[in-house]
Amino acid sequence: MSGRRDASPPPGATRRVGTRSWSAEGSSRRDDVVVVEEPLEVRVVQERAGRRRVEPIAVTMRTPGHDLELAVGFLLSEGLLAHPQQVWDVAHCESDPENGRNIVEVTLAPGFAVDVERLRRNVYTSSSCGICGRAALERVETASSRRPIAEIPMAAERLPELAGRLGGVQAVFSRTGGLHAAVLFDTEGELLLGREDVGRHNAFDKLLGRLLLDGALPADERWVLVSGRASFELVQKAVMGGIACLAAVGAPSSLAIELAEEFGMTLVGFLRDGRFNVYCGESRLLGLEGGG
Repeated sequence: MSGRRDASPPPGATRRVGTRSWSAEGSSRRDDVVVVEEPLEVRVVQERAGRRRVEPIAVTMRTPGHDLELAVGFLLSEGLLAHPQQVWDVAHCESDPENGRNIVEVTLAPGFAVDVERLRRNVYTSSSCGICGRAALERVETASSRRPIAEIPMAAERLPELAGRLGGVQAVFSRTGGLHAAVLFDTEGELLLGREDVGRHNAFDKLLGRLLLDGALPADERWVLVSGRASFELVQKAVMGGIACLAAVGAPSSLAIELAEEFGMTLVGFLRDGRFNVYCGESRLLGLEGGG
C-alpha cells in the first residue's frame, strides 16, 4: 500500500497570501498559508459501439493532490467501479495543456463499460438535495456488492488514541487549519493510510481510490476515522468500499445510523476528548461491558 504517511503537503495544495491579523494588543500585516480549492473534472474513457468515447462525469471542488485516487474513488463510491482490473489507465488530461491538471481521465479496461447516464441521473452531492431516506438506502442496496463481514475486534481503549493521532497525519491542516481528513487504521491501531481535502467526501474518495488501485478492497478488517461528522454519504462510501468500521470526530446523522445498521457496520461518533459513542456494531469493540 503506497502513500501511507505524507510528511509534506502535495504540490499545489497550499498558497501563501497576505492578511491583516487583529488581536486585543493591536493589528499587523503578515503572510498566511491557506488551502487551495480548485475544480476537478472527472471523465470516463471507454469503448462503446466500437468507438472511443470520452465522457465527462462530474466536477468537484477539491484540494490539488492525489487527484487520480480521487477520480477512481469517486467512481467506486458511485458504483461504477469495483475492482482494479476494471481500470486500464488513470491520468491527467495531456491534450489540454492549459487546464489538464484539473481534469482526470479514467480509461476503462477493454471489454468493460459503464452506464454513464445512470450515474448522471442518480448522483447526488449533498444531504439537502431532497432524496427521501428510504430511496437513498435502496440506492445503496442496489449499487453495493460489498457487505462487511469481518468481526475482528478492536480494544475500545484504542479508539481515543487514534483520534489523538489524527492531527499528526494532516500535513496540510497543520499549515492551514482548513482541511478534512480520512485515515485508515488496522485493529491494532497502526496508521496505514491518510488523505486530506477541503471536502470531507473528497478525502474519503482519495482514500478509497488508493485502496482500489492497490487491490486492497474490501477493507472489512480496517477502521476509517474521519475528521468531521458521519453523514449518510460517508457511510455510503464506507459501504461501497466494504469497510466495516467508521469512526467520526463529530456526530452521525439518523440516516447514517440506519445505513450502517442495515449493512452490519460499526459506527462511532463524537470520538474526541478521550470518549466516544457507539451507535451500532458494538461486537467489534472489546471492553464495552458494564455501566448499563
